[in-house]
Amino acid sequence: MAGRDDSGSSEKKSSEAMDGVPTFNVENMQNNLKSVYYSRTFMSIIGGVIAGILGFTGLTGFIFYFLIMAITSVGLIAKAGCSIHSYFDSWTQILVDGIFGGLMSFVLFWTFAYDIVHIF
Repeated sequence: MAGRDDSGSSEKKSSEAMDGVPTFNVENMQNNLKSVYYSRTFMSIIGGVIAGILGFTGLTGFIFYFLIMAITSVGLIAKAGCSIHSYFDSWTQILVDGIFGGLMSFVLFWTFAYDIVHIF
């Protein structure tokens, strides 16, 4: 994950200290959000395959999905070293963003793996 842009001059640092507002590199922030979305999509696919192989149906599968997303959020926080504000604007970007985007991938791979293992 890319952090703050510390490559500025001493004038930037002194003005930042006076203002109390940290400066962020927009490209780094966008790259960090892409990493979060890719991680969630990958874990959705893996979680869907595991849920299908284990034979989860109905509400159990969706609870499993949200459990996988909670574990992914904890992993992303650990990867950021618990200093979320160095890499993201707010906590919600790492905790909530992308959860419902990966739900369709989860359902697709969940039903596919379930059909292969338990029906055929």
